[in-house]
Amino acid sequence: MKQDLPSAPPVAGKTAEWWRGATIYQIYPRSFQDSNDDGIGDLAGITSRLDYIASLGVDAIWISPFYASPMADFGYDISDYRAVDPIFGTLADFDALVARARELDLKVMIDQVYAHTSDQHAWFAESRSSRNNPRADWYVWADAKVDGSPPNNWQSVFGGPSWRWDARRGQYYMHNFLAEQPQLNLHNTDVQQALLDVAKFWLDRGVSGFRIDALNFAMHDPLLRNNPPAPDDGTVRTRPFDFQLQVYNQSHEDIVGFIERLQALIASYPHTFSLAEVGGRKAASEMKAFTQGDERLDSAYGFNFLYAELLTPKLVAQALEDWPDTPGTGWPSWAFENHDAPRALSRWCEPSEIDAFARMKAMLLLSLRGNPILYQGEELGLLQDEVPFEMLQDPEAIANWPLTLSRDGVRTPLPWEAEAQNGGFSKGSPWLPVSAQNLNRAIDRQEADSTSQLHLTRELLRLRRTNDALRSGPCEVLLCDETRLVVRRKGTDRTVVGVFNISARSAEWPSAVVPEGTVLAAVNDTQLGKLPAWGAAWIAEGDRT
Repeated sequence: MKQDLPSAPPVAGKTAEWWRGATIYQIYPRSFQDSNDDGIGDLAGITSRLDYIASLGVDAIWISPFYASPMADFGYDISDYRAVDPIFGTLADFDALVARARELDLKVMIDQVYAHTSDQHAWFAESRSSRNNPRADWYVWADAKVDGSPPNNWQSVFGGPSWRWDARRGQYYMHNFLAEQPQLNLHNTDVQQALLDVAKFWLDRGVSGFRIDALNFAMHDPLLRNNPPAPDDGTVRTRPFDFQLQVYNQSHEDIVGFIERLQALIASYPHTFSLAEVGGRKAASEMKAFTQGDERLDSAYGFNFLYAELLTPKLVAQALEDWPDTPGTGWPSWAFENHDAPRALSRWCEPSEIDAFARMKAMLLLSLRGNPILYQGEELGLLQDEVPFEMLQDPEAIANWPLTLSRDGVRTPLPWEAEAQNGGFSKGSPWLPVSAQNLNRAIDRQEADSTSQLHLTRELLRLRRTNDALRSGPCEVLLCDETRLVVRRKGTDRTVVGVFNISARSAEWPSAVVPEGTVLAAVNDTQLGKLPAWGAAWIAEGDRT
């Protein structure tokens, strides 16, 4: 594969807040690059490919969990927060990764999982041993009802009750996800301090910030009140979890107190960044609460786009409206894809439209006020893979087959070289198959094609990094109708208008709001006065006076 990759362009108007408007590249380590040919990606593999990531022009990488784990949920069930799982390497490998990233001016962010641990964690082993040990209250325990049934009606995300009986303690323990992921009791300040110590451990090793997993699941209602039923909205419910409103098993008001303790620690290290994942029905209000003012987290992102069946102008406009540029309101982040959600190109357009749609989608994501998060392979226009049932690894997909779309389809290995064994990912048998459809979109083929999605992504990122209007300027929706979206981003000396036709039919140019200007970038044959199917353009209105 081509090795002389272009270097990332400099950032215009870069401030101490490097993260404001930064583009973050998410790495799912199992599927990025395997360095020892065991079929599983690892930290050394990531390090070997950092030059490629830097060439994209992103500002930071976010690495999904690589900690010691039994892998019941592929690393989100942590048995030791301070250890690297042997399948991913060693602490020395992690230090080498951080050092190389620093040389390439890439910030390194890592996942932190505070809502639960693995049931193999030493904390849980001690907690379950008795009702009066030093960590007896580190997890959420409760007595059975008089008939032996669970304490309440809470349901887990992955199916079935949120309670598992433990004969050693003679009590139920709570789990919002797998039974192998017991819920930490963050109402306990000793647990909070233990997690802060974990954060400090990684900050001392040189990370520049954290993406915090499932943060609104971090605290429960201590009274263990039953969740109310969810109203029937006509959608197909695939899990018992979907039949309830998650009022009491998550989203406790005291979460913000822990957030303030955490942010105080993170902010005590220079040039750091904190990003929360927040899902659920109250995501918009919770994201604002978690990022309000200077004492709380820097940013948050939700699931506005990750599970949306269609991309519409109204969806984008509503997401922007939920994050107004007002004093005290936090800074948003955005993801169209990640390791838990199906590839956007397989959800949002017909197969015949994929290439044109991908170009428009890339420009749209990079037009939004906030931090765009690119999931590995999104810069290539990768598609969702179909993994047959007998090859599934995802515990949620196995449990809810066939109603829940498998997360494995977005976790298949990244194709580096179209003609190489397993796409250049590994010489060993990959943990998930490499698909023919995505081998056709391999990095080496796109490097050789100046019209590829990869080259377009690089150019759009270059323009965004060097234009403070697109990177960090305020955003105003000028037009939102059935198919068209127009947004205005204002910078220090330039205003950029993004024009989008989110449909498979040509549309009328919005001359009332964009009568003239200079085209900075355009895709799918878009020109001033011409807005084809899936058309998109960045138009400079001219220098501000």
